[in-house]
Amino acid sequence: MAAFASVSSAAVSASLGCEKMEFRALSSSFRATGVLSSGKGRRCLQQNSVHSCGQELRRTTANQICAKRPALYSSFLAKPVASRGLLAFTPLKKTSSLQSVNPTNKHVVASPVCMAAASDSEGASVPEIAKESAATTESFVSKYPALVTGFFFFAWYFLNVIFNIMNKKLYNYFPYPYFVSAIHLGVGVAYCCVSWLLGMPKRAPIDGELFKLLLPVSICHALGHVMTNVSFAAVAVSFTHTIKALEPFFNAAASQFILGQQIPVTLWLTLAPIVLGVSMASLTELSFNWKGFISAMTANVAFTYRNIYSKKAMTGMDSTNVYAYISIISLVLCIPPAILIEGPQLLQSGFGDAIAKVGINKFLSDLFWVGMFYHLYNQLANNTLERVAPLTHAVGNVLKRVFVIGFSIVVFGNKISTQTGIGTVIAIGGVALYSYIKAKLEEEKRAKTATS
Repeated sequence: MAAFASVSSAAVSASLGCEKMEFRALSSSFRATGVLSSGKGRRCLQQNSVHSCGQELRRTTANQICAKRPALYSSFLAKPVASRGLLAFTPLKKTSSLQSVNPTNKHVVASPVCMAAASDSEGASVPEIAKESAATTESFVSKYPALVTGFFFFAWYFLNVIFNIMNKKLYNYFPYPYFVSAIHLGVGVAYCCVSWLLGMPKRAPIDGELFKLLLPVSICHALGHVMTNVSFAAVAVSFTHTIKALEPFFNAAASQFILGQQIPVTLWLTLAPIVLGVSMASLTELSFNWKGFISAMTANVAFTYRNIYSKKAMTGMDSTNVYAYISIISLVLCIPPAILIEGPQLLQSGFGDAIAKVGINKFLSDLFWVGMFYHLYNQLANNTLERVAPLTHAVGNVLKRVFVIGFSIVVFGNKISTQTGIGTVIAIGGVALYSYIKAKLEEEKRAKTATS
């Protein structure tokens, strides 16, 4: 017992001589438990040196220190080694300086004496202090990338499904797709402006040259968006998405005959089930009408040219700012046809009938939220696709269409014939096969470019 007290006193002396932090933490623990209740002990501590007290302090506190130290060490040693800090603790090792305290690095855990004393005086446990001191600086995003990517996919699908359902419900009592298309873009533009004012993200400047590059992209985006909404208002949501499954066919045709890119035969073969499936679904679709069919086909062509012009308009600007500028230009382009085509009818009866059916509060709320969901799902789609490989992107895009078709059938109770169901499955399967082969070819092309 005397030897252990001597070692304990020597350890305290070394701590006080090298680091004041160690001394103050230990003294606070002893003071809290009455170890330094005597006047002699307080005078010694005020001098910041145990050597000045010498034998007098050791006689006063030896037995109490001996009773205190085993509890402190047992509490510390109960913690796994990995959480005790970056440096090992050796209480009996003689060193010229205290190695376990490094005040210049806030991520290094202090010595166990300091942690135990501070924890005892403050009422916290040693494991809690060790956990806080050794907290990793690695962010959640970098530590769990798969989980974050999965959340992005979930949010993308969820917002897309909610948008399609709310959009169709809005058209059931307010069938004005040109005006609603402008509202979609208008809410998105307002969201972008608020984000820029808050600096999330910081607005990237745009000049005349960039505007000329983005103008044809915005024209195709506006046309495709309006035509898609015209189809949504005219036919079932599931049928519109089945027709839009033909978009890979138009992309391949444009790449081959407009851009002059050679499309492999295997890709052309995968387009056959897409065309067959869409044809089967269209022939027996109960909600079929030519307005909805032609509008969806026009949207396919518009989005195909948008993809072509987007490749020519590649800039160093981030996708969030690019999409914001495209939304602004598209909004300006959508307002005139909305006024010319639907303006007089809206003023005459459109707004009044909608308010009479659902009330002004719900009407305005539906317009706002359908526009917000439209912008957010498109923005999340861009952010998600930046995080994954082309193959994952292709599979995710196909699954998104499956989710939208399935949920729309369930929510709206659309009756579909057996032939329509089979045709839809064949078309989606063809899109999946096309996307898979196309993504694999792109990965092989990148690998050859990297090795050459």
